[in-house]
Amino acid sequence: MSSQHPNHTSDVPAVGADSPFRQERVARDEAPQFVLPLVVRIEKAEPPARTDALETAARAVLALLTDERAHGEGEWAEAVRDWQDARIRKVVRRARGAEWRKTAALPGVTVHGDMAEVRVFPPVPLDGWPKGLAKLQVSGTDLDDPEPVAPAAPGIPVLWLNPDLEMSAGKAMAQAGHAAQLAWWELTGPERTAWQDSGFRLAVRTAARERWAELSGSGLPVVRDAGFTEIAPGSATVVADHPALRARLAEEVSG
Repeated sequence: MSSQHPNHTSDVPAVGADSPFRQERVARDEAPQFVLPLVVRIEKAEPPARTDALETAARAVLALLTDERAHGEGEWAEAVRDWQDARIRKVVRRARGAEWRKTAALPGVTVHGDMAEVRVFPPVPLDGWPKGLAKLQVSGTDLDDPEPVAPAAPGIPVLWLNPDLEMSAGKAMAQAGHAAQLAWWELTGPERTAWQDSGFRLAVRTAARERWAELSGSGLPVVRDAGFTEIAPGSATVVADHPALRARLAEEVSG
């Protein structure tokens, strides 16, 4: 599967049903496997809030997907195509101090939240991490929200977390990134452009238990985890509730 240009002008979904999140294909398992590395900055004195980190990670994935280097003849394009042709894997590692500063020397994109900072790098083979990233720790990404999280602003995409799953912040960041990517692939060209022009505004929230069943069965994109870490294979982790996708579902029902 080839990547699509972020400013594609079609009025139909750019990928839609061909999304690897929706298709269980043996060929994806047989293809060489790649992973998208994300690094979150966690300083001991001032760690980011959990929700801020999750939202920043989701936006970082979108920033990578729309970077000109990831398309056409760009320097990251082949790696992104290879990654998308296999299982869509993401791994979040943490860094602070000098470790964080060294990551800036590697090709990537840094995305800032309210306080959070996440740097995303072009995909790498599972066993081919750059030395500057390979030594960073995966564990230790347990973050909290020091204050109650406000309701999501009206009219923006919301990535709803499954309330019945316990995930570390790092795991949840990867899952939020999956959901943002899945929503992106389901959007039309103009819808993508509008989201990109907004700076990829989005919110990550945990769904109320009484609403989760409705969300996960609504027809909106659902991320199901492969089960490599923390949770059981096939677990529904996040629902991507983008207003454009919800409107499309409503039109199908009314039509």
